[in-house]
Amino acid sequence: MFPIRDHNPSESVPYITYGLIAANIGIYLITLILFPDDRALYRLYADYAMIPARLTVEQTYSTLFTSTFLHAGFMHLAGNMLFLWVFGDNLEDKMGHAPFLMFYLLSGLGAGMAQYLSETMSPVPMVGASGAIAGVMGGYLLMFPKARVDILIFFVVFFRILPVPAWIMLGLWFGMQLFNGVLFNTVGGGVAYWAHAGGFVAGMILTFPLWLRAGGTGFWKRTGGHPDHPAATYRRSSVPLVRR
Repeated sequence: MFPIRDHNPSESVPYITYGLIAANIGIYLITLILFPDDRALYRLYADYAMIPARLTVEQTYSTLFTSTFLHAGFMHLAGNMLFLWVFGDNLEDKMGHAPFLMFYLLSGLGAGMAQYLSETMSPVPMVGASGAIAGVMGGYLLMFPKARVDILIFFVVFFRILPVPAWIMLGLWFGMQLFNGVLFNTVGGGVAYWAHAGGFVAGMILTFPLWLRAGGTGFWKRTGGHPDHPAATYRRSSVPLVRR
């Protein structure tokens, strides 16, 4: 289940969202060039990834931030940037550029701390922007619970694009992080589930003052949980249908 777009157009240019995407892609390309083998990559992770055991012993708090700009592979990067591209512009539009950047970094900090507290002596390094982006998703859910999101669902040979309210897509995603976090306890299958859950909660908490200023439940009643501006409309795809 992947979001491919929402029907919630931004009313301003999301410079910070674009800048974060560019920074993450640029840093990933630099790591490919400067750290071409596993040994060099492990040294990079030892210095800049968030390693709970090292944070406990050496108090390497800076890695809570640096780890959010490192990615373990192309698909890891691509998936994170897709979610940031879909959901980031609308929160930046509401918060403003500089506040959104601070929000993003603090969400990443909350995500890293949640993963750290789940197992403080784990030697497994954590990298990736997904915790900070989970914060963006949490904030989006609070502000626009009924905004339509087009999601791509695929199962073996079944593919379909479905428009669903944001609360369904984001609520299911958050529930999966909690379920898998409890199931695997800490990092399962290379995924830091508690970082995702912690970032999501941190994002909702950090967005709460903005939601109150907008009117709180009155904002939801006034907009019906949708964006407080006309929704985007998209033409049908020009890709031809092919019979079985």
